[in-house]
Amino acid sequence: MANNSNPDLIYTKVDEAPELASASLLPIINKFVAAAGLHVDRRDISLAGRIIAVMPEFLTAEQRQSDDLAELGEWVKTPAANVMKLPNISASIPQLKAAIAELQAQGYALPDYPDAPQNDAERDIAARYDSVKGSAVNPVLREGNSDRRSARAVKKFAKNNPHSMGVWRANSKTHVSSMLDGDFFGNETSVTLRDDQAGPARIEFEDTSGAVTILKDGLNMMAGTVIDASFMSLGALRNFFRQQLAEAKAQNVLFSVHLKATMMKVSDPIIFGQAVAALLEEFISKHQKKLDEIGFNVNLGLIDLEARIAGLPEADRAVLEADLAACLAANPPLYMVNSDKGLSNLHVSSDVIIDASMPALIRAGGKAWGPDGQEHDCKCVIPDNSYAPIYDESIAFFKANGALDPTRCGSVSNVGLMAQKAEEYGSHPTTFQLPADGVVRYIVANGDVIHQHQVAAGDIWRSSSTRRAPIEDWVRLGVARQKATGAKAVFWLNEKRAHDAELIKYVTKILEQDGASDLGIKIMAPREATRYSLEVITAGEDCISISGNVLRDYLTDLFPILELGTSAKMLSIVKLMNGGGLFETGAGGSAPKHVQQLIDEGHLRWDSLGEFCALGESLKFIAETSGNRRAEILGQAVDVATQHVLEHGKSPERRVGSTDTRDSHFYFALYWAEALAAQTDDAALAAEFAALAGAMRENEAKITAELASTQGKACDLGGYYRMPASKVDPVMRPSATLNALIG
Repeated sequence: MANNSNPDLIYTKVDEAPELASASLLPIINKFVAAAGLHVDRRDISLAGRIIAVMPEFLTAEQRQSDDLAELGEWVKTPAANVMKLPNISASIPQLKAAIAELQAQGYALPDYPDAPQNDAERDIAARYDSVKGSAVNPVLREGNSDRRSARAVKKFAKNNPHSMGVWRANSKTHVSSMLDGDFFGNETSVTLRDDQAGPARIEFEDTSGAVTILKDGLNMMAGTVIDASFMSLGALRNFFRQQLAEAKAQNVLFSVHLKATMMKVSDPIIFGQAVAALLEEFISKHQKKLDEIGFNVNLGLIDLEARIAGLPEADRAVLEADLAACLAANPPLYMVNSDKGLSNLHVSSDVIIDASMPALIRAGGKAWGPDGQEHDCKCVIPDNSYAPIYDESIAFFKANGALDPTRCGSVSNVGLMAQKAEEYGSHPTTFQLPADGVVRYIVANGDVIHQHQVAAGDIWRSSSTRRAPIEDWVRLGVARQKATGAKAVFWLNEKRAHDAELIKYVTKILEQDGASDLGIKIMAPREATRYSLEVITAGEDCISISGNVLRDYLTDLFPILELGTSAKMLSIVKLMNGGGLFETGAGGSAPKHVQQLIDEGHLRWDSLGEFCALGESLKFIAETSGNRRAEILGQAVDVATQHVLEHGKSPERRVGSTDTRDSHFYFALYWAEALAAQTDDAALAAEFAALAGAMRENEAKITAELASTQGKACDLGGYYRMPASKVDPVMRPSATLNALIG
């Protein structure tokens, strides 16, 4: 790895607002942890850094950098691992292309992304770029299962300072629509691998002429692994979207599609593209030849179409723009990402991410913004039935009972199965769009065909696997959390779904073996578990959701956004299976808006509360594993400082001129120093930080004035995906007085 080979803590280098915040917060962390003899190092897992790492031969020696993600992936398998992982970009193709273009403009001689590779060299380039898109980071680093919950201080503050909630009405027309058949849920098959089936495996496709293509070879499957396979019918999907567009227009509601193209990087862009194709069906039919000439790809959305039309000669452009406008006017109004800029749900696949978009809509009382700049009821199209019921049931619950009351509700925490790429649908190369009619087979070591699906051209076939050890660890972690808290607990598993049925066999066996059958832990399908959990927290009690990987992703946004107003303030602890610790700092879905505000107005409102919480746990972990008593004291003082940031209203606010990220970091440092000065376990440490606390308190007015000096002014960050420190540091560290104290 780069820099120090034996750091006590790795603080990841990422993208957008979290990385900007790091420029301000990390010097503070370095100053404080040095008192415990600790060293913090960085590893670059940013989108730009990952692009540079996979293209060394195109770059100068000075521009090249090591593959920090791969090396970090090895480190998390060791007992020494201690990683603070900040949110990073899970890139869609438009984001990937934008990052490449920015790096090229900065002097990196990178090749363009080949949309349609024509030779081996272009296929190699595409494969390398594809390795960094989507959810490329999390599967590598998550060598353990997750324990995610709201910190006590955060929950207390949310109850005393409730966020706004929209009003739910029983007659709301907002609803979820999903496919009745032909989806991944309906077509799924699942098996648990026997000892005689373990070993090398492959996935092959045989077309109707008998020609066999190996889709994936070299798989190595262990006994006890749960292996799933399924497919989505493209024909059924197209008909479904046509029906939903017609329904939305008849119901006079907004039309929206909620996917996760960043994580499901193969399947969901295709599904998104079919929504675009259905919306533009008449337009595409009329102008098919011209659209083929300009290279329009429905998977890239309306923004790609508009850009290509804009490059046409004026006569052609005018015709296509007029027909496109007429086509959109004939369809239902679209859910808007940005009404002012005319950006809809179907402009860019990565602009509407289901685990952020659906909770926000539910929190808003089922309302979404339309093209007219007003709020409207909305049809929420979630094609696959695997997880759509959690949102459908939430909407039904709030229509019947009204919005959740943040001042009284309990909490839903989560224990998530995610170790060793468990259930990583679409994030690894076992998802394919089939080129022709035929059959897909999954063949294991002894020759058994464990999965076989008849498919049609264009269908999306996928497989995933979940190993025995992560499953067993996940079940026992869920039981341990229930015993530690006494809260109600539910395994979110549907006995009628093939994959879940296999997991239920593990769960029931382990609960019985470990004497945990009498703890009252329930096993419920996602729809029923959603209603049960909402009933529990509405009554003011807490509930633990013990879920698979994708549901972990969705639930740890849904419930925190309803309870706390954001998912960025959650405490996320990943107990790595070989003894290390991974501490995740929250969600980054709002990061792009924050960056734009800083560029335009000099105000950054990224809330580093997630970083504060993760830092405290990371320091306590160091103390627990190394016996470093000062690390324990520092970690305890972080908790006090975090609580004071909340209690004294020092979290970032939206308005220019109000408290922003840099102010929040200053006050965190002040409260941290004061907490260390007040503790009585280490007199020398108290004396050291009493001096620092006194200096910061004495210069408080001067420091806050210096921090405010950039507010209200446009900022030049030198880029978006790769921002040079020479540009960022003056913006994020504008207080000479504070810098002199911190270093």
